[in-house]
Amino acid sequence: MKTSLSLLFALILISSPLASQAGDWPWWRGPERNGHADPNQEPPVEFGPEKNVKWSVDLPGRAHGSAAIVGDRVFLATADEAEQVQAVHAFDRETGKELWKTDVHRGGFTQKSNKKASWASGTPACDGERVFINFINEDAVYTTALAVGDGRQLWQTKITGYTIHQGYGSSPAIWEHLVIVSADNKSGGALAGLDRETGEIAWKVQRAQLPNYPSPVILEAAGKAQLFMTGTEKVSSFDPLTGETNWEIDGATTECVSTTVTDGKHIYSSGGYPKNHVAAIAADGSGKVVWETTDRVYVPSMLVKDGHLYAAMDSGVAICWDSATGEEKWKARLGGNFTASSVLVGDLIYAPNESGTLYVFKASPEGLEVVAENQLGGEIYATPSICGGEIFLRVADYQGETRSERLVCYAKE
Repeated sequence: MKTSLSLLFALILISSPLASQAGDWPWWRGPERNGHADPNQEPPVEFGPEKNVKWSVDLPGRAHGSAAIVGDRVFLATADEAEQVQAVHAFDRETGKELWKTDVHRGGFTQKSNKKASWASGTPACDGERVFINFINEDAVYTTALAVGDGRQLWQTKITGYTIHQGYGSSPAIWEHLVIVSADNKSGGALAGLDRETGEIAWKVQRAQLPNYPSPVILEAAGKAQLFMTGTEKVSSFDPLTGETNWEIDGATTECVSTTVTDGKHIYSSGGYPKNHVAAIAADGSGKVVWETTDRVYVPSMLVKDGHLYAAMDSGVAICWDSATGEEKWKARLGGNFTASSVLVGDLIYAPNESGTLYVFKASPEGLEVVAENQLGGEIYATPSICGGEIFLRVADYQGETRSERLVCYAKE
């Protein structure tokens, strides 16, 4: 009998004492890697600068990565362009007090990138003992492991050379004894599995010489755990333990950013260059594109719930499809433009736009029903991390032309 993905996750988390606790958000897209938070928690629906703020801490520089939360600690990457420092911070989950800060790279901010990019757009991943982070520095991408307790560097591995086209923001993914990382780019990218303890490369797959931006994600689809990458004009499935290709088809645009999701039978590719598309692809290796639209969901990641696919599109329009057939159930405007990905909590979707407004709307195929519209600051590019009834979010503010960032924990008062 095949081991279910949920059991594999349980076995992985049990081996990591901090990550075994309920109410964590240990890596990009949350514990199940699909943007779903624990439906039994009750984070605030209405919150803002003066409402339901548990704590707020100032951050250096500009960065777009999200927080990883494990046990009593919150981990976040920062990039200070003025000081040329890429760092990881650990904060006390209860108070926001900084416990440690490790400068991973000094100098090396040598390439120009898109104004929507940053030098720390990735989200850390934590296995309870180590915190993993990817940074582009100078002309290469490095993965670094830090100790949870004191932030000391345990190892650092160069993944590949990197030529910036728009930027870099791929987040590491933990799977069994490996941390899996990607760095697609114009000079020839790589997808690699590294030993979590030593940083040694267990397997490595060379990728096309094309710009591309998704994070690797492991999902249970068609009855087994598969490592998915979209973009570089392909949709690809790999064995996460060996890097061997399960299947690969032509079916995506050159550049994708969003992280794919699954309903168990299909995975969903979305991209915005050189063409707009959302497509459902059979996850069984048959190569079948089940349905496709020309909607633009380029940067934000989508959500699947109860047979429906939801997205807050880049243009500020929310949309719902039947996930099996692609039938559009509804499409309606929220407002602004979206870069961050949405998070599902029970029947509610939390979706922040670039202008600092976070919408909460119902995950319902009946139509758009906005429950709350929260103005949190001047700018949001980071995705919320929601766990234990709390929302952890990087928010930017402006005083004239002066921009500053803070990490805020929102919770019911």
